[in-house]
Amino acid sequence: MPELPEVEAVRRELEPVMSGARITGVVLYRDGLRRPFPENLREELVGQTVLSMDRRGKYLLAPLSSGTTLVMHLGMSGSFRIERARTTARQPEKHDHVDISLASGSIVVFNDPRRFGVVDLVENSEVGERLGLGPEPLSDDFNATVLARACLRSRAPLKSTLMDQHVIAGLGNIYASEALHRARLSPRRRASTLVTASGRPRASAVALADSVKALLLEAVARQTGHPSRDSRFRVYDRAGSTCTRRGCGGTIVRIVQGGRSSFFCPRCQR
Repeated sequence: MPELPEVEAVRRELEPVMSGARITGVVLYRDGLRRPFPENLREELVGQTVLSMDRRGKYLLAPLSSGTTLVMHLGMSGSFRIERARTTARQPEKHDHVDISLASGSIVVFNDPRRFGVVDLVENSEVGERLGLGPEPLSDDFNATVLARACLRSRAPLKSTLMDQHVIAGLGNIYASEALHRARLSPRRRASTLVTASGRPRASAVALADSVKALLLEAVARQTGHPSRDSRFRVYDRAGSTCTRRGCGGTIVRIVQGGRSSFFCPRCQR
């Protein structure tokens, strides 16, 4: 499933095409994806102007001049492509589900082979409640204090807490594993161990919050064509390989937590 960096890359691709554009036509090739499309979606979108192209966690948000927001999620396999209008009717490709035609002549096409994506229309005042997401990890709203507050009374493993979208918006399986390795923390560790009895973040919480931010910034740079100096995954999908941390020499292992694979080095992650 695309995570925050991949979704941010899609947002940046769509922004120059959609932001400020007027929607002139909508074609729906089916009744819905993960859930049904809203009634009258086509009628509600045509004629509206896209005010901006935003992102919240793994959701793409397009506020409209009508006071509603077009909410989109890539699901497991969704993607967008941009085409130019033709003189003849566009023939959809396999797994195309939605066409959004713009006054500029561009057509934004949503394709989703596994059909777990979302295309929804939500009143602006209801977007936050509908999504129910925690703070953006790349914003000032997320820091060690916020992380400690979420972990204070948690009996859950640290990896599961990181992947809770109510705790951090947009952090998924890959980058949770990578952030824990950077912070030298085991995914099995109880989340509450990052917090003092008075609720203050320990040094481990500070290290983890900093690791999340740094990792996601590097990943966004990679996705948008500005590769970082170290672009490899250090633990994800590397079970059986030697840990890349200098002087460690441990072996990466894979365990299953909550039905998802976690990768870590038992030697340097405690």
